[in-house]
Amino acid sequence: MRLILASESERRRDLLRAVGVVPEIAPSSVDETYDSDRRDPAALVVALSRRKVGAVSLEYPGDYVLGADTVVSICGDVLGKPGDAEEAEEMLRRLSGKTHQVYTGVALYDPKTKKIAADWDCTEVTFRSMDDEEVAWYVSTKEPMGKAGAYALQGIGAFFIRRIEGDYSSVIGLPLPKVYGLFRDAGVKPGDF
Repeated sequence: MRLILASESERRRDLLRAVGVVPEIAPSSVDETYDSDRRDPAALVVALSRRKVGAVSLEYPGDYVLGADTVVSICGDVLGKPGDAEEAEEMLRRLSGKTHQVYTGVALYDPKTKKIAADWDCTEVTFRSMDDEEVAWYVSTKEPMGKAGAYALQGIGAFFIRRIEGDYSSVIGLPLPKVYGLFRDAGVKPGDF
């Protein structure tokens, strides 16, 4: 029995390996663009997770396929991954000194039923205030690039986090309790992979 991770995220792979699941990696080429003004963040991450899993399951119809998507929401706006350093700095200034929500959706394709089940999680993260010099320094490390909301909780970004309320693994990009629930509902255990 194989688990295919529809993501090239090392963070997601490492979270799975930490709990004894060794996935095969098959990134999805699904378009992740969205209209941030018109989408509920929970609905958005579930839709994108399902879309990624649906695309990869076409290539691996006999295997379990797991996918996820993460966005940051602040004051009703959805922040994805920054396109460049300037956008990363803008995102970090918006997060500075405030509480925001991290939404992560997760989906699992079950080859027995040929169906995709999905779930989502929301965790609140509070940043400490960052001055312009700190923002510029953090962006210069390149860590914010490719990360929803332009930061990594499990890296240098941890310097700027004051509080987390909710699931740590969800902020990293894969809510392990939700993944376990999807496995359980599909009749499999993490040790099966």
